Amino acid sequence: MPALTGLGSPHWDPHARGTIVGLTRGSGRAHVARAALEAIAYQTVDAVRAIERATGEPLRELRADGGASTNSWLMQFQADVLAIPVVLGRLPETTALGAAYLAGIGAGQWTLADLREADARLAAQQLRRFEPQIDDAQRAALLAGWGDALARARSGHA
Repeated sequence: MPALTGLGSPHWDPHARGTIVGLTRGSGRAHVARAALEAIAYQTVDAVRAIERATGEPLRELRADGGASTNSWLMQFQADVLAIPVVLGRLPETTALGAAYLAGIGAGQWTLADLREADARLAAQQLRRFEPQIDDAQRAALLAGWGDALARARSGHA
């Protein structure tokens, strides 16, 4: 549970503490690294579910980008725990693209219409698609474990 400064959205608990639950003598660095990747996916599930509750609309697929999206294991795990496809575009760093777009507009090189057209072309280019591969029972067990870890981090009884 990466709550070193508390938990943000959707939990909003500044008193929660970071924890690693389930370590044994056989646990090593690889287990801690995997726990960190799993936490990214579980926190994304929490955020997506909060958005779905707020909008009343289920998410049909998750489009991922950024450095973590280059980790195929994480993207597959994300699809598994969300129970929806995770889609990667051709450009893994859209934040940098957005900054370039703004610079181009500011310099008078592009218009918003140009950028909408370019963005539509990029959105249509899928690099990879990760489909959920686990069943509902496995997903429920994984999410229950996350819920337990979340409760421990919030109560201070890790």
